[in-house]
Amino acid sequence: MALEDAFANFTQRDWECESTAGTVRLAVIGIGGFARQRALPGIADSNRCETTVLVAKPPERVTDIAETYGVDHLVDYDDFLAGECVDAYDAIYVAAPNNVHGEYATTAAEFGKHVLCEKPLEITVDRAQAVVDACNDAGVTLMTAYRLQTEPTVRRTRELVREGIIGDVVQVHGGFSHPLLATVDPDTWRLDPEVAGGGALVDLGIYSLNTIRFILESELTSVYATTRSEGGPFADVDEHVAFQLEYESGATASCTASFDAHARSALELVGTGGMIDIESPFGGRVLQEMVIESGDIRMEYTGPSVDEVREEFDYFGYCVLTGTDPEPDGEDGLADLRAIEAAYESAETGRRVSLA
Repeated sequence: MALEDAFANFTQRDWECESTAGTVRLAVIGIGGFARQRALPGIADSNRCETTVLVAKPPERVTDIAETYGVDHLVDYDDFLAGECVDAYDAIYVAAPNNVHGEYATTAAEFGKHVLCEKPLEITVDRAQAVVDACNDAGVTLMTAYRLQTEPTVRRTRELVREGIIGDVVQVHGGFSHPLLATVDPDTWRLDPEVAGGGALVDLGIYSLNTIRFILESELTSVYATTRSEGGPFADVDEHVAFQLEYESGATASCTASFDAHARSALELVGTGGMIDIESPFGGRVLQEMVIESGDIRMEYTGPSVDEVREEFDYFGYCVLTGTDPEPDGEDGLADLRAIEAAYESAETGRRVSLA
């Protein structure tokens, strides 16, 4: 691949190999800020998914949302678990707090419904494994909602790495910070370790963890991490985290995440023959701005705007309708949880932890 030809079809859906008919009807579980602001609009804009059920407590709280998106069925969590409206949806999208992901996912699998679940898949490896097993036993599609795996900038970066445009990747630098309390109250579930499963690492660091592994197509071999909290609202979780990763390919990565720093994200890959820098890869809407250096050639590229949330739902719908196994499947979610547990063990013991 010549560098100048790498972006000829920047927004191509290279995963889209056959045509589909119909849509996947979704029950959306957990109507919080992300669901309202990003997921539901993304579903509405997609060609392969539609929202037919909203699950919230109390259901009356989301009547305005139902009217906006033409959703006929509103149920509370207990009624969903009891099987109400089970014939009104084909799959679920779980956007509820992390510690209940497994409960809704395994219930849906028992109903024969497909599952798209926000990351992390659950709050522990064992609980996530139960989700994977339930979906496997039921023969339903399970996808972990790593939307960046469907995002053009990230997919084109993986292609560049595959083609050796920057040589062998040696170093990766990833960071994601967001001042959490600028947008939510201190009593948010994200600061309760029993609900969230952790702090900045789980909520923000997971973006670096998964995206780097996806681009390198290489598994982790070890993790070293340190965490820090200044107390107050962050007393029970990691307010700041730094972690170093080693991969089977020989590449290493240095990453950071913070709940209490200026909003910023960055991803840079340095190889033996060049580098790739992605501007704001994790901040909610990727800017599609990249800098690539390959030998003596330097290219700055800005691609057309793409809503990665819409791409994610179209991809999920495609997988369900065609029987295609999604790349960000349950095993993908499990791999990141193993890395997260190893990182917290490392932070507690002060030692590097092997994932072999």
